Amino acid sequence: MSRIGRKPIPIPSGVDVKVGDARVLVTGPLGQLEWPLFPGIHVEIDNDVVSLTRENDSPELRAMHGLTRVEIASQVLGVKDGFTRNLEVMGVGYRAQVQGNSLSFSIGYAHPVTLELPAGIDASVEKQTMITVKGIDKRVVSQVAARIRELKVPDVYKNKGIKYVGEILRKKAGKAGKK
Repeated sequence: MSRIGRKPIPIPSGVDVKVGDARVLVTGPLGQLEWPLFPGIHVEIDNDVVSLTRENDSPELRAMHGLTRVEIASQVLGVKDGFTRNLEVMGVGYRAQVQGNSLSFSIGYAHPVTLELPAGIDASVEKQTMITVKGIDKRVVSQVAARIRELKVPDVYKNKGIKYVGEILRKKAGKAGKK
């Protein structure tokens, strides 16, 4: 049996988990999320604990067992506390700003770059260089943060670009001149 899939998921107070119609619905103070159940995966809820089982040991079903457990656990955390990703804009003249439901960047191109935020995602900018992406769905928050980062991937020669806070970039030495 999957080591990850067999771990029980505790349900904190204020969060409600319901199973029905081949999907799991997780509701909490910040919103609600749902996850479709793969055929052969069974979810049981008793005493504020969610546990998952599978019908057989086929490789595909074993993989879906662990994935479903991790997704439901992430949704329980998301509707209770939410998820955040922090990014930093590095470079002279590089900046970001929030304009309605989109982010606008000045990152060295001849024109400003705008990125529309999907529903359920909030972004804030502090000091024009620190971006915080917030939401209840871990997948969407991480995807939006990755899309922001790929607008201007950090350059290891000039230390310019958009990076995650805590990401370590080692500046490389440039090409040595002719002697």
